[in-house]
Amino acid sequence: MSELVDHFGEEVAARYDESTADMPVEPVVAFFAELAGDGAALELAIGTGRIAVPLAQRGVRVHGIDLSEAMVAKLREKPGAEAIEVTIGDFATTRVDGSFSLVYLVFNTIGNLTTQEAQVACFQNAAAHLVPGGCFVVEVGVPDRQPLSVFDLSETHVGVDEYDAATQRSASHHFTLVDGEWRRFSLPFRSVFPSELDLMAQLAGMRLRERWSDWDRSPFTSESTKHVSVWQRA
Repeated sequence: MSELVDHFGEEVAARYDESTADMPVEPVVAFFAELAGDGAALELAIGTGRIAVPLAQRGVRVHGIDLSEAMVAKLREKPGAEAIEVTIGDFATTRVDGSFSLVYLVFNTIGNLTTQEAQVACFQNAAAHLVPGGCFVVEVGVPDRQPLSVFDLSETHVGVDEYDAATQRSASHHFTLVDGEWRRFSLPFRSVFPSELDLMAQLAGMRLRERWSDWDRSPFTSESTKHVSVWQRA
């Protein structure tokens, strides 16, 4: 059973879009629009609609699930958001009506499920929403196995990842300069390697269809720091 905790309250939601402004959107949306085809898409952890809104503007019917009412409130402020249905709940277990040709989960969010049991439940939930032949897509980093690593360093933000190989528990610590004051935000994760995700997919009745290093479909190699994986329901 999932034990997801809402770490994305009003303070985080207020600056989420600004903090992710440099992240790619168009390549992600193009990737999903192609997979969805004429079918509908379900975004797990839809958040502020960074991906869902432009995907809906492409003509894809999008439904979302998210635990954070604050993040969804930000989504609702955006033009075009009225076309997107959102259900408040734990994305690992919450069911919605209908079936989908695409279910997706981006930006390391699978790691927000901090137990193996919850991650397995998420794959089962995704599969339950998919039509036969539909695809589940996850974007997530590959554990770098270093106990501590700095992933961002600027005058206004310092990001540090902490990783315990024995437990697969990790955390991202963000130190952000806001109005002249440094603020800390820490988010727990469960790090997971691609092979374990493939087994979760298999348990849920899906098989690996493709795996890339990024949204541009660059090859996934031993040097890749993240992967975009596509599993297909039988």
